[in-house]
Amino acid sequence: MPHSVAVLVGSLRKESFNRKVAKVLIALAPPSLSMKIVEIGDLPLYSEDVEANPPQAWVSFREQINAVSAVLFVTPEYNRSVPGGLKNAIDVGSRPYGKGALVGKTAAVISGSVGAIGGFGANHHLRQSLVFLNMPAMQQPEAYLGGLGDCFNAAGELTNEKTRALLTTYVNAFAAWVEQHARK
Repeated sequence: MPHSVAVLVGSLRKESFNRKVAKVLIALAPPSLSMKIVEIGDLPLYSEDVEANPPQAWVSFREQINAVSAVLFVTPEYNRSVPGGLKNAIDVGSRPYGKGALVGKTAAVISGSVGAIGGFGANHHLRQSLVFLNMPAMQQPEAYLGGLGDCFNAAGELTNEKTRALLTTYVNAFAAWVEQHARK
C-alpha cells in the first residue's frame, strides 16, 4: 500500500510555476507514494475565536491532512518568507493546540521562483515552523529551483531536463524519507 502524501502548494495562482513543479513531482513519484494536491486557497484566515465552531473548510482540510502519511510543501518565496496562504494553512492545520493534523507528520520542502535564489528564504522560514510542529523534514537533497520561468513551455510542460533529473532525485529521496519516518 503506498504512503499517501498531501502536497501543499504555497502559490494560490492557478498557473503558478510551483503548482507546475508539484504536478511534475506527482507524475514522477515512485509507486510507494500516492501524492495529491490539497488546496489551501479557500481556507478562512485562522482565528482562535472561531475554533469552537470551525468553518467547514478548516474541518475538511484537517481531515485531508489527518488521512495522509506525509506532507510535501512546494512553495515560492514572498518577501523573503512563506506566502500568506501557506502560512495560514499551517496555522489551520496545526490547531487546535495539541490536536493539530500537521503535528508529527513526515515532511519535505521544495521551493522555487523565477529568480536565481529559488525561494531560499521561504524554504528556511518554513522549516522553522516544521521544527515547532515536530514534523521530521527531509534534509537532503535540498531543492531551491531558480529560473523556473525558463523551465516550462507554453503548455505548462517541464522542458528543462536538468530540472527533471533534480526533481526525480528529489521525489525518490522523499519516498525513502517517508518510508523511514512516516507513522505506520
